Amino acid sequence: MSKKLMARREFLKTTTTGLGAFFFLSSNDPKSPGRTDISSKGERTYTYRTLGKTGIKLPVITMGVMNSDNPNLVRAALDAGLVMLDTAQVYQRGTNEGMIGEVLKGRPRDSYVIATKGLLPKDQNTGLYTAEATEEAFQKKIDQSLKNLGLDYVDIYYHHNVWRRESALYEPIMKALEKSKKAGKTRFVGITTHSKEPEVLQAAVDSNLYDVVLTAYNFRQHHYAEVRQAMAKAAGAGLGIVAMKTMGGNPRGNYSGETKIDAPAALKWALQDPNVHTIIAGFTTFDQLNLDLSVLEAPALTKPEKAHLRKAVATVGLYCQGCEQCLSQCSRKLPIPDLMRAYMYVYGYRNLVAAQDLIFSLALPLTVCGDCGDCPVKCANGFKVAERIRNVVRLREVPAEFIA
Repeated sequence: MSKKLMARREFLKTTTTGLGAFFFLSSNDPKSPGRTDISSKGERTYTYRTLGKTGIKLPVITMGVMNSDNPNLVRAALDAGLVMLDTAQVYQRGTNEGMIGEVLKGRPRDSYVIATKGLLPKDQNTGLYTAEATEEAFQKKIDQSLKNLGLDYVDIYYHHNVWRRESALYEPIMKALEKSKKAGKTRFVGITTHSKEPEVLQAAVDSNLYDVVLTAYNFRQHHYAEVRQAMAKAAGAGLGIVAMKTMGGNPRGNYSGETKIDAPAALKWALQDPNVHTIIAGFTTFDQLNLDLSVLEAPALTKPEKAHLRKAVATVGLYCQGCEQCLSQCSRKLPIPDLMRAYMYVYGYRNLVAAQDLIFSLALPLTVCGDCGDCPVKCANGFKVAERIRNVVRLREVPAEFIA
């Protein structure tokens, strides 16, 4: 991303008046999702792509389990043919992997794909690792995930939540991943990124280690063209590309009167790019599962869906761009992008547990956005930063057992 972020007004002008061939590919394009491998699952016909050099063939929609604690929904997703489950050791206060492990009992090991993640302490402002981030510590994370899941190996183990090249290439974690792969604890290794995605994608290519990149990619990103170019380069180098955050921060509902985001339209937008091999969709209800299955059967964008996205992209929304220009403006040096992500977890995902855990991890001062007078932070996305921070940090006052 360029250091000088495009002003919001200029961005909206160029986006709404000239979305162009990238934003809406022709359904007749030979690289469009409709021309990807098509296979049948029962009575349904799904769209599949291959996850780079891993050779894993996946439906273009799989399940992100971060927000779901319903084992029956996970079973239904697997039974419907979604194949891959994406989790992490920290999800739902460490219980998500265990829940998935119970679901997997009795299922043939070659009938599903498991991806999970680990992360170590780092400075939330710089994104660089602290002294506690050792090879041994990361190896323990991998071993704990296997224990939680009740598996001898996972298919993908991710180096989680990276937004700096230096951290993507952090030697202790890379060594732990390399050794775990050689030991058969994970078939493939990957890296995940929520911001500065092009930088991390390029680092993944340069590493000669990573097999898969899980990256944020959605119609709200100011720099989606840069992300798309970086994904193309990574896919050309053989890396598997998994997309997340495809709803643009407002996954399945609305907030503060904003237009409800049409989930199939947002998913289809991302799937226009042939280098997106699969999307981890964070559905939490059976109705949402059925919507996602409908995208697997018909991934081409319709004219009404295109019109909806044109309207939605012009609203403020919940998605933080992660540009970090706010950091230098804040006199208290608050980790504003993380706080905006917590706000998104509450008002977009309805996941108060994830929001509270993130807030507590930030070691915030006792008083936050209460004594600065007029907030000097001018968000490129148009967020009322101080107001959003005050709203979300109230979670510190709620006993954890009340929202678990």
